[in-house]
Amino acid sequence: MHIEPGIIDPLRVAAANAAALAVVATQLPALVRAPLNIVKTGLAAVVFSVLMQSWHLAVGPSELHLIGATTVYLLFGFTPAMLGFALGLLLQGFFFEPQDLLHLGVNSLSLMLPLVAVHETFGKRLFAANAADRFSFARVLRIDAVYYAGVSAMVAFWLMISNDSFALVDWGRWALAYMPVFGLEALITFTTVTIMKTWRNSGALARFTELGRLNFA
Repeated sequence: MHIEPGIIDPLRVAAANAAALAVVATQLPALVRAPLNIVKTGLAAVVFSVLMQSWHLAVGPSELHLIGATTVYLLFGFTPAMLGFALGLLLQGFFFEPQDLLHLGVNSLSLMLPLVAVHETFGKRLFAANAADRFSFARVLRIDAVYYAGVSAMVAFWLMISNDSFALVDWGRWALAYMPVFGLEALITFTTVTIMKTWRNSGALARFTELGRLNFA
């Protein structure tokens, strides 16, 4: 989902940075109301960064990554996941890929906006008290499908407004290559949450994750 530096002109990059800051700002009140979200944000950034750095492959106009978006979202909640994506990209830029800092806003939006769509459609039902939805592999797969469709749409958007001519075939090759990754991520999420749910109401997991709020069968 990384957009390579240089293919989007500076004016559009500046607009993306401003938009990303605005999205981040919408989540800051949640940190004030619940300071533990600051810790959860840090944990989300670490988990996200470890997964991102564990495997990545350049394909066409972008890269494939293990993002772990649904894992981060279900473990730490909406606000920590949103802010954790931006913080994780910032840290990775400083420590591993300095050139990616040029597109920090671009790449942050590519991860944050699809999460908004996921949360507002299917995701928050899994956290809502008395909701009918229950955690299952089918629901994890549905959330991942919506999320990665959103990421793919964001990559297409950046390519359409880039300085290069938009090659639908190249984007299609990248999106197709992401399909097995999306399936693998759903399996990772389901396995991780299933293993951890046994201890969700005790110790650090109860304090620093949202597992206690998830609806299990």
